[in-house]
Amino acid sequence: MKRKILSALLCVAMTATMLVGCGNNSNESTDDTNQEATDDAADDAAGDDAAADDAAGDDAAADDSAAGGNKLTVWCWDPAFNIFSMEEAGKVYQADHPDFSVEVTETPWEDVQTKLTTAATSGDLSTLPDIILMQDNAFQKNVISYPDAFVDLTDSAIDYSQFGEAKTAYSVIDGKNYGVPFDNGAVIAAYRTDILEQAGMKIEDFTDITWDEYLEKGKTVLEKTGKPLLSCQAGESDVIMMMMQSCGASLFDDEGNPALVGNAALKKVMETYAALKEAGVLVEVNDWDQYISTMNTEAVAGTINGCWIMASIKTAEDQSGKWAVTNMPSLVGVENASNYSNNGGSSWAITANCQNVDLAKDFLASTFAGSVELYENIISCGALATYLPAGESDVYAKGDDFFGGDAVSAKIVEFAGKTPSNNTGVYYYEARDAVATAMQNIVGGASVDDELQLAQETIESQMQ
Repeated sequence: MKRKILSALLCVAMTATMLVGCGNNSNESTDDTNQEATDDAADDAAGDDAAADDAAGDDAAADDSAAGGNKLTVWCWDPAFNIFSMEEAGKVYQADHPDFSVEVTETPWEDVQTKLTTAATSGDLSTLPDIILMQDNAFQKNVISYPDAFVDLTDSAIDYSQFGEAKTAYSVIDGKNYGVPFDNGAVIAAYRTDILEQAGMKIEDFTDITWDEYLEKGKTVLEKTGKPLLSCQAGESDVIMMMMQSCGASLFDDEGNPALVGNAALKKVMETYAALKEAGVLVEVNDWDQYISTMNTEAVAGTINGCWIMASIKTAEDQSGKWAVTNMPSLVGVENASNYSNNGGSSWAITANCQNVDLAKDFLASTFAGSVELYENIISCGALATYLPAGESDVYAKGDDFFGGDAVSAKIVEFAGKTPSNNTGVYYYEARDAVATAMQNIVGGASVDDELQLAQETIESQMQ
C-alpha cells in the first residue's frame, strides 16, 4: 500500500503498488505468448516434418522458440515505476540488439508470490516468465524455500561490487547471487529546516548524530515549537527494523533460528523507541494516510524512512525549499552502529523456466547492472539507483530545489553504499510482526525482556 501512495503521488500515471496493484491477467498473457510461440515454431518448421511434430506437441518447446534470442518475458507491478523502468531497460538494450524485445505483464506483488509458490510446490515451473521482480525482504525466503526455481547468477557478467553491500546481500543465499539489485530503499532523515530554525537549530545539528542526541534535540524542538520530530504507524515495525539494520543486526542467528532473547542490539532498539515515545519526540498514528498527513500538514518536524518517502513529502508543494535531507541517527553502545540503513526495495531474478538464460543474464548485466544511462532515464519517476556509478552522473548531481538545492539523489546513492547488510531469513515477516506487537506492549508498560521472550516463543511456534 505504501508504494501505491508514494509512487502515485510522484508519477501521475501510477495505478499499482509494491504490495497491491491492478493489472492484466497474467495467465491470459502467458496463454497469448504460448499461442504466438506455437505459430512461430510451426512456421519455422514448415519444411521439416519432425520439427513440426515437435512444435505441435510441446507447448513449452514452442514457447522456447518464441523467446529465442530475441524476447524476454517479465512479471512486475507498478506501471509508472517498475514497469516503466523495465521497458526503458528494454530500449537501452535494443540500441545494441535491434531484434530484442521485452514483454512485461503487470502482476501485483501478491500474485507474483502466489504464482511462484504454486509453480514451485507443484514442480511445474512452465507457467513462470523469464524474469520476475521480487521484494528484497522476501528474496531469501523464496530462494531458500524453492531453490530449483531460480538461476544462480554468481558466475555471470554482473559486477556486484558496483552495488551497495547491503542491497546485494538481500539476494545472496549460501554465498551465491540470485538477484540483480534495482530500486533504492536507503534510509534518509528529512527535516523541516524552518521548524528547526525556530528551535535555534539547523540540518547540520542532525547530521552524524546518535539516537541519544536525537532524543535530546527532539525535546528542545518539541518545547520550542510544539512539534514532534518523528511520526510512525502504531503496530508497525519499520522504525525498529531500520534501527536494527543500521548496525547490521538481525532477528535471527546464522542458522536461521530466532534470536530475540539476549539480542543486545534489539533490546537497545526497543528501549530507544520507548524513550522517544515517552518523551513525545515520536508520535504514533493509526494508519498510513495519517502518517503522510503529519508531514504534509506540518504536524511534525521531520521523518525517517526509505528514500521513497520524498515523493509524499513533495506533494506539499507549498513546502518547497523548507526541507533538507541527511543521514539517520546511530545507536549508542551497540557494536557496528552506523548512521545508515534501508527500508524497502526490490531486485530482479531469472527463473529456472527462462528459455534463454544467457540472453537474460546479458540483458540484466547490460542494463540494471551496467547502464548509467538507464538510471538517468528512470529517475523521472523516482527510481533511484543502487548502482553506485549512477550516483556520480551529472543527472544525479543536480540539486533539488524542494530540498534546498541539495543533490539528494547522489547523496542517497552514497547512503546506500554505506548501509550494513543483515540477515532476513525465511521468517522475516513473521518475526517483524512479533516484534511490532512486543513494542506496543512495551510502550504500554510491559517489560522489555518479557516481551522479547514472548515474541521469540511466538516465532518458534510459527516455525514449527
